[in-house]
Amino acid sequence: MTPLSSSRPTITAAAAAALVDAAERHAASIGLAIVTVVVDESGVTKAMRRMDGAALVAVDVAHKKARTAVGFGIATGRAWHAFIGDDPILAAGAPSLPDFTMFGGGLPLRVDGAMVGAIGVSGGHYDHDEACALAALAAVGFAAT
Repeated sequence: MTPLSSSRPTITAAAAAALVDAAERHAASIGLAIVTVVVDESGVTKAMRRMDGAALVAVDVAHKKARTAVGFGIATGRAWHAFIGDDPILAAGAPSLPDFTMFGGGLPLRVDGAMVGAIGVSGGHYDHDEACALAALAAVGFAAT
C-alpha cells in the first residue's frame, strides 16, 4: 500500500526564534535595524521580526530572500549570480518569479544534508544582511551552505 503521509525534517520553532535573536544581536552590534524571516522547508514563515527602525520594504525583501533560498537550495547574492553565470534565459526569467530575489541575505538551512528551512535578512546593504544571516547560523549551530 502507498503511504498517505511522509515525515520531512523541518526547523523547530525554537531554532527559528533563536536564529532571529542571533541575527538581531549581530545587526545591533553593527548599528543596523533589520527584518529577519525564517521559513520551514516548504517556505512557510516559522518566525519573523522587524527591529525598531527597520525599513518597511525590508519585510517583503526578507521574506523573498528566505523563500528564494529554501525554494532553490541556493544562498541569495553571489551564489545566485554564480549559478546564473552567462545564461541569459535564466538571468531574465528568474527575477520574474514570485517571491524571488537575488539580493544577498538569504541562506538555506540544512541538517544532515536535508533542507529544513531558510533565513532571510534585510535592512542594510546586502553584504551586511548576509553577515547577519551568517552570524545567526553560526550562533545556532547551522553550517553555512
